[in-house]
Amino acid sequence: MTVPSTALEIRLASRPQGLPTPENFELAEAPVPTPGPGQLLVRNLVMSVDPYMRGRMNDVKSYVPPFQVGQALDGGAVGEVVASNAEGFAVGDKVLHGLGWREYAAVDAEHAVRVDPDLAPLGAYLGVLGMPGLTAYAGLLEVAAFKEGDVVFVSGAAGAVGQVVGQVARLRGAKRVIGSAGTAEKVKYLVEELGFDTAFNYRDGDVPELLRSAAPEGIDVYFDNVGGPHLEAALDVFNPYGRAALCGAISVYNESASTLPPGPRNLGVAVGKQLTLRGFLVRDHAHLRDRFVQEVGGWIADGSLRYTETVTEGGVAKAPEAFIGMLKGENTGKALVTF
Repeated sequence: MTVPSTALEIRLASRPQGLPTPENFELAEAPVPTPGPGQLLVRNLVMSVDPYMRGRMNDVKSYVPPFQVGQALDGGAVGEVVASNAEGFAVGDKVLHGLGWREYAAVDAEHAVRVDPDLAPLGAYLGVLGMPGLTAYAGLLEVAAFKEGDVVFVSGAAGAVGQVVGQVARLRGAKRVIGSAGTAEKVKYLVEELGFDTAFNYRDGDVPELLRSAAPEGIDVYFDNVGGPHLEAALDVFNPYGRAALCGAISVYNESASTLPPGPRNLGVAVGKQLTLRGFLVRDHAHLRDRFVQEVGGWIADGSLRYTETVTEGGVAKAPEAFIGMLKGENTGKALVTF
């Protein structure tokens, strides 16, 4: 194929205050890079938008450097190699890498992973078989130390991570799997499509009461994607020696320091109940990847584990729209943008 001299990318135009707006992004034209030694030139085909990216838009110290104003954003993407200066990669290979938010990327081969489009759709390598799926698997099994017979509660259960957590728990022998989501349609999806035992719409009332009703025998494991009132509710409903995997807190990602709600106000119950609350980053659990791909890939192949994606078509120009929609909870499953 003929490689153009310029291509489009999305840059951070300004740092958001609260929920990002289209004005925080800039669609720009940039020269297509020439790959150096050990690099690949990749034409992106599908990219991911993820909640953690919101934190990178703030100029604060964190586990990953912040995005820089005036520079292209980055994140997970899968694309086709159109030029290779690296041994082991050929033109036409499909690769997973970390330079999304642009049409073309010069990728260091050491940071590229070849994927097989015949085994799974390319988007799956950004979702159920990618970082979100491994996050779910590692967080439930290793961080929260799930064991057969546990009662499991998953917040944000219809998202990219949550949909996998609940199903892995079910397939590994949970006594009861409970999910929360933000619409009646998502609640229906969790129960009727994914096999959750029950689920509730957190907009329907008081979260502690909704959870208590859904878990009359208490919970043993909480997988937290939301934070805020959900974490507070889980603390009250936990059984002794309960374990929480603290994955994310999307309920407060768009809050400033001055508007953050207090809490959880009941953290003291963790002492008497002897709870374990453990935050984690998926990058520390790479040793589980082969086992994860084998087990979850097998469940996908035999139909035991199902997933959905919310795909925004139209290329990189649509990425800000997809990202803002994801932060608003408009997606079910993994949020992707196709080129």
